[in-house]
Amino acid sequence: MAWVRRVRTASGATAVQIAESVGGRRRIVRHVGSARDEVELGLLLEEAHRLLADDRQGMLDLGIAPARSKAVMVPPPAAAGLFASAASGPASRQVVPRSRVLKTSCGLLYDALAGVYASLGFDIVGDEVVRDLVIARIVEPTSLLDIDRVLGEMGRVSASLSTRKRTLRRCRAGAYRDQIATACFNHAVANGDVSLVLYDVTTLYFEADKEDDLRKVGYSKERRVDPQVVVGLLVDRHGFPLEVGCFEGNKAETLTIVPIIKAFQERHGLADMVVVADAGMLSAGNLKELDEAGLRFIVGSRVTKAPKGPGVPLPLAR
Repeated sequence: MAWVRRVRTASGATAVQIAESVGGRRRIVRHVGSARDEVELGLLLEEAHRLLADDRQGMLDLGIAPARSKAVMVPPPAAAGLFASAASGPASRQVVPRSRVLKTSCGLLYDALAGVYASLGFDIVGDEVVRDLVIARIVEPTSLLDIDRVLGEMGRVSASLSTRKRTLRRCRAGAYRDQIATACFNHAVANGDVSLVLYDVTTLYFEADKEDDLRKVGYSKERRVDPQVVVGLLVDRHGFPLEVGCFEGNKAETLTIVPIIKAFQERHGLADMVVVADAGMLSAGNLKELDEAGLRFIVGSRVTKAPKGPGVPLPLAR
């Protein structure tokens, strides 16, 4: 174990050294320097602690210049005697006490995410509780009950659990999803175009014992046997989300793409675009519906697995 050591030299200065204990004996690892006053001693101690710190531990630069600390010089040794001299006065104390961390919070992280939330236009819903729920979910995907802790670590006071539950019901009643989808579309159009969109699905499982109308046991991408839901996501060519859909957990992937595409077209009044999907979306019915809707498509698949039949186009591009 290494530590920072101060010792008075023969010249009256205070030397700062890094020492370690080896086999019960003290060994000087490095002599940092000698100080003649308290300011120099503070600088040397700061340098010694920097050298002693683990260089693998990174430090976030917050743009704050730390104040230079001062330290007390080591006094000369007292004269030998049976009684301490009254003139020597009380023992010296450290001028600047060591700092203590009383509380931490990730306020900067919250402010940054809240800024992105507003820049995307999501504040159109005008609900601060929804914003806090979204930010907490991004920082740490946890339960609705545990959001208190996540927001507290960012210096925020969370709404009560009953308020959070009412907010989730309000999201559906207030058509928040439609407003967010419109904001996403406006952002994508302002920063590019939606002439080409990509679609894929994933599954989200629930640690529940019983199924319901939505959460059902089906094919799981995580190879689980728990009730789940199927989530379909439509994004632009840069990966920015445009439309999302939630389906029963036992619904086939091939049955999700057409409803999402049609909902996206109807919401924004679009007619012509290119739809890109992977082999999981490949079916003769899907390709026929996309073709009848006047949409061009790119579907990846092995040639040997391409749907066969009269009038069925090859799943490469159209």
